[in-house]
Amino acid sequence: MRHVRSDPEPQELVRRFVTPDRRYLRLGGGLIRLSPVERAAFVRDLAQAAHEITPAELGILFEGGWRERKSAAWLVAVAHRTEFRDLIGRLLLASEGPYAGAAYCVALAEFGTAADADLLSSYLDHYLSRPDLAYDQAVVLGTLLHLDGTLGSEYATRFLAPGGPWDRWLEVRAVSTVGPQYCRQIVHHLCAFVDETAEALASLDSES
Repeated sequence: MRHVRSDPEPQELVRRFVTPDRRYLRLGGGLIRLSPVERAAFVRDLAQAAHEITPAELGILFEGGWRERKSAAWLVAVAHRTEFRDLIGRLLLASEGPYAGAAYCVALAEFGTAADADLLSSYLDHYLSRPDLAYDQAVVLGTLLHLDGTLGSEYATRFLAPGGPWDRWLEVRAVSTVGPQYCRQIVHHLCAFVDETAEALASLDSES
């Protein structure tokens, strides 16, 4: 992991792509609550960032902390940079820090292939067997449900079977948690936002 405060290159990238208008905090569920005017401005700015950033610069952001990784994952989703699929899958499975997992899920949902469903399934195979760990199980399962709807597949079925991995994880956890169906709805709305931003990006690319 590169340390932003002691490395001038990541510092400049954070200034350009992570912190403008507290972008790293607004990327996520809060986007759904934006007013039409706020949404249009945010779409425009995020599309511009996705247009400007290079693959090498994205790679540097992915070496940073959760703020950098979260922002990079969203920019990757908007630009549909599937070359980062495996890296995002590894970062999701590693769960090295908080707050970025949902952003990885949005990127994989946007890529929208069986390969992405496999990465989400690998995460669930590992973390639903660890009830002592509460990371991104619900949002990952919700994302898998979203992909099942897109692909016409049934990847999530084995996890949600009565008495299956999800039920067992919940039973041992013995605490309330947001359900995967709710997370599926959130992922659906976030993907709609990404699609809207990707259209704005396409307009910028055509003007270049």
